[in-house]
Amino acid sequence: MRIWGPLAAICLGTFMLLVDVTIVLVALPAMSESLGSSLSQLQWVADGYALALAAALLGAGMLADLHGRRRMYAGGLVVFALASVACALSPGMAVLIAARIVQGLGAAAMFTTTLSLIGTLYSGRRLALALGAWAAVAAGASALGPILGGLLTQTLGWRWVFYVNVPVTVTALIMTFRYIPRTAPLVRDTSRRLDVPGLVLFAIGAGGSVHALTEAHVQGWVSAGTLVPLGAALVAFVAFVRVQQRRRYPLLDLSLFRRPAFTAAMLTIAVGEGTVYGIMPYTSLWLQSVQHLSPLAAGLVVLPHAAAAASVAVLVGRRRLKPSPRLGAALGLALAGLGVGAEGFLEPESGWPVLVGGLALSGVGMGLIFQVAAALALGSVPAEHAGTAGGTYSTFEQLGYAFGVAVFGALAVSTMTTSLRSKVTDPVITAQTLSGGGADSLLAHTPATQRAGLEHTFHAAFATGHNTLALTAGAVALAGAALVLWLSRQPREDRPTATDETTTDARSASAAIE
Repeated sequence: MRIWGPLAAICLGTFMLLVDVTIVLVALPAMSESLGSSLSQLQWVADGYALALAAALLGAGMLADLHGRRRMYAGGLVVFALASVACALSPGMAVLIAARIVQGLGAAAMFTTTLSLIGTLYSGRRLALALGAWAAVAAGASALGPILGGLLTQTLGWRWVFYVNVPVTVTALIMTFRYIPRTAPLVRDTSRRLDVPGLVLFAIGAGGSVHALTEAHVQGWVSAGTLVPLGAALVAFVAFVRVQQRRRYPLLDLSLFRRPAFTAAMLTIAVGEGTVYGIMPYTSLWLQSVQHLSPLAAGLVVLPHAAAAASVAVLVGRRRLKPSPRLGAALGLALAGLGVGAEGFLEPESGWPVLVGGLALSGVGMGLIFQVAAALALGSVPAEHAGTAGGTYSTFEQLGYAFGVAVFGALAVSTMTTSLRSKVTDPVITAQTLSGGGADSLLAHTPATQRAGLEHTFHAAFATGHNTLALTAGAVALAGAALVLWLSRQPREDRPTATDETTTDARSASAAIE
């Protein structure tokens, strides 16, 4: 079998689906200017994709077992490419958000099959090489998204952040049929079916809660527009748990959460994604609407984060450096928290260089998290449950990002509203417009004699809002690090040696992809 053909097909799809989580971040101001949008709509452009990806991952994994992995991966590529075209051609925000949700469904079909395909195609030293290449692609893709998005937005326009997916996914599809052999369904039990009730309830719960958080700053926290979807989400989550407990083949094996180390791994990736990447949309808006950087320049500001995350992930993966997964997960969250917290000291006159150190440090933390959190999850469960553990891990990764964007969006508007009180006529509307990247449009309707003073007010309000987000995110990440360390503790007599730990991690990872 050729080594690089199948791996290239798999890594191309992985790269595009993970890049699309963050590639839109620096394009948000351009989208807002082109289509006209509110902050909540901009949030849904980012969140709709991640939420659909998270909600569909577990169901897609079950379908892949029932119908074959190559078929599922190829189908995901087709849906992803068609939805990308729909995103690029969107005449308005509603169509764009809907297309992003469909794009996330296609990404879920791709993502759920990548590691399992590698496991069936490679073994021995080739397997280690393939996993290393896949890890490097996965670690660098999300962090490189803002840079690629900035380059495309500035040179060709924001619609090209979606058009670019088409040739890459078509190439991956051709290579899939050429290099990846047909895979038979793994499940022979004809009584096993997709857990449709569980899938629907999970989607309602996740979507309803994110919708409530996203609309809270517009509707108000005690309004029907917030409380009704939030209540529906809570009911759906409770029903989901009951359904999963009674199913013979549940979508999510809740018994895994009885293992503290497994829960710690889910907490690590969800908190890391939510705190570090959850505030990046607002960092991008500050860089472009307040600092007046171009999309490419805004993307390049994030380059230290991207470089640090990819480098650390590859280094830890290749060298198998200590600390152990338990300590590494806590250390990664702590470094990510310190880094993102260091971004919370903006002044009205601050420039972009004040962010660079914090971005680099948070990149080091996330690179460590990407490598060791999965090992902590897989090493905490029996080998026969490693596949389910891997799917759950990916689900929590995307849910963390989706909830982070929603929560920090509501916090941004609330903080800016408080900062603008007594300084503008309508602080709520002004805060919503400002947080959505509309500083220039607000200033355009201001008399020239008042423009300089109002511009300083906007800079101060946005700096205050961003500082609140960064410091809150940093505190949450540090608290998460302490909780992870406590949850994943082991009695001294039960702790494996370094050799045993390495063997366990490798065995669990192998089971996850077989």
